[in-house]
Amino acid sequence: MKHEVNYKTPKTLLNKGTGFLNGYSHTLNPYTGCTFACSYCYVRQMPVSLFRAEEWGSWVDVKLESAAILRRELKRAKSKGPVTIFMSSSTDPYQPVEAKEEVTRALLEVMVGEPPDFLFVQTRSPLVRRDIDLLHKLGDRVRVSMTVETDREDIRKHFTPSAPPIGGRLQALAALRDAGIPAQATVAPVLPSSEAFAEKLKPLVNRVCIDDYFMGDGSGGKRTKRLPIEQLYEELELTEWYDPDAYRVVYERFRQVFAEEQLFISQCGFEP
Repeated sequence: MKHEVNYKTPKTLLNKGTGFLNGYSHTLNPYTGCTFACSYCYVRQMPVSLFRAEEWGSWVDVKLESAAILRRELKRAKSKGPVTIFMSSSTDPYQPVEAKEEVTRALLEVMVGEPPDFLFVQTRSPLVRRDIDLLHKLGDRVRVSMTVETDREDIRKHFTPSAPPIGGRLQALAALRDAGIPAQATVAPVLPSSEAFAEKLKPLVNRVCIDDYFMGDGSGGKRTKRLPIEQLYEELELTEWYDPDAYRVVYERFRQVFAEEQLFISQCGFEP
């Protein structure tokens, strides 16, 4: 798929944390759009996608002057009370264009100089390894959440063919572990996986969040229902995995390997 890159200067960057992310004072999106184009992405059913003529995943807006805007907004927000930031709620801060544009890195540099009380970095990209130097400076004020929906590469290719391979994500988690960066593996949404999944993550993290379409798409699964996701499960003859109780299978497998206090379900796993 050809990707269209646009450049825009936003009026603001920090938005109030609401709904699923109401535990945060703010959300922060370095980009609009995401070229990983995951088939099940709930953002496909949000205005940011629905009001664009182009297909979701085919475009991305780079936010210019982001560092200066964030520096100004962050100082103002901190003067009013605790600041907790979720980055990002409707894009991946480490999608491919970030390698060149470095908007996310510039934002991290601002936050190193003017630290929020807490920063949650949600990504599925091994590119996060590039910024370990900055993440390290934030200490226990940061947590990186690496999406690893499955340990099966064939499943990943079926549902998210444009997203990074699973092996690269596991290597990124290992690098974060070795650097002492607080991190978690996020099995969200739950996709078909092997019985060995938990064992593969055990050496890499001491915290796992498990979520699915029905709990985590912000509408009780209604947004996902409007996408052709069930058809993908039918093609693989794995329709039992498209079920509100499917996450329990994964949870029980993980409970055999991780302590219960290391496992978090849905919203609890994303809280500050």
